[in-house]
Amino acid sequence: MSTASTQTPESRYGRSSDEQADRTLKVVGAVLGAVLLAVIGWFGYHYVAQNEISGELIGFELAEDSVQVHLEVRKDAGAVGYCTVRSQAEDGDEVGRADFRFDGDSTRIDRVVTLRTKAAGTTAELLGCHTS
Repeated sequence: MSTASTQTPESRYGRSSDEQADRTLKVVGAVLGAVLLAVIGWFGYHYVAQNEISGELIGFELAEDSVQVHLEVRKDAGAVGYCTVRSQAEDGDEVGRADFRFDGDSTRIDRVVTLRTKAAGTTAELLGCHTS
């Protein structure tokens, strides 16, 4: 006894709707993936290319009512900006935050700044640098 096939001949009736739907989903997925990569690339380029000032926290020294923070700032010549630094206590409460301004024609600035705190801080964190 032979088993009857439930599949129709493709040459006579064309593709099934499931195959067409799969192909459509693949095309839509590829297009959406390409758009997502383009958007991520665009944001990444503008973040790197448009950022005229950046900083790095080199180290810090703690005192009872202040924190000495060693910052290294890189910026475009003539760009004016500021870097925000904060300090936290041992329990995580913020005890100090300040913006430090960097201007002039130097493209690399190495400076120690003093962050006043309302209690003894245990950390120093560079939150970011921005142009004015």
